Amino acid sequence: MEHQTFESFLAWMVFAGVGLTVAVYAVGAYILSGFGSVAIFLYLAYCACIEASILRGSCRRCRYYDKLCALGRGKLCSLLFKKGDPQEFLKREVSYRDIIPDVLVPVIPLVGGVVLLLMRLDWMLVGAMVLLALLASVGTGLFRDAVACRHCVQWEFGCPAQELLSKQRG
Repeated sequence: MEHQTFESFLAWMVFAGVGLTVAVYAVGAYILSGFGSVAIFLYLAYCACIEASILRGSCRRCRYYDKLCALGRGKLCSLLFKKGDPQEFLKREVSYRDIIPDVLVPVIPLVGGVVLLLMRLDWMLVGAMVLLALLASVGTGLFRDAVACRHCVQWEFGCPAQELLSKQRG
């Protein structure tokens, strides 16, 4: 099946991608609110650091720099960082160790949620934890497969993350 790529993603796709990311961060912050405002601040600061790391390490070298990528990072990156060498993007090798910080974004609040549940059963918290788990796994996976990666023009030139995922699926 042939797929159409976009030099700039459609607005609804970007809105969905950014919305999914923000929803994961917001639900994570809600879960951690059981520990107080300092926990929320630390978690959201961690999320901001992850985003800055992605922008600095990958997005400034991506073909979507200064364009609308599926996750909205191309335009944001151009506001915060100067353009990097696209050839460096292609040379980068991504390992599972590199994605651990991203995986921790939902894991931290889920672990925190378990701790809170051990202290007191709260059905809203259970619901938030289920929602976070679904958003971070099924939601993110479906969005990347059906929208982001499927229509990504960078994928045609080479994407270190795609290569890592292809090894996993192969």
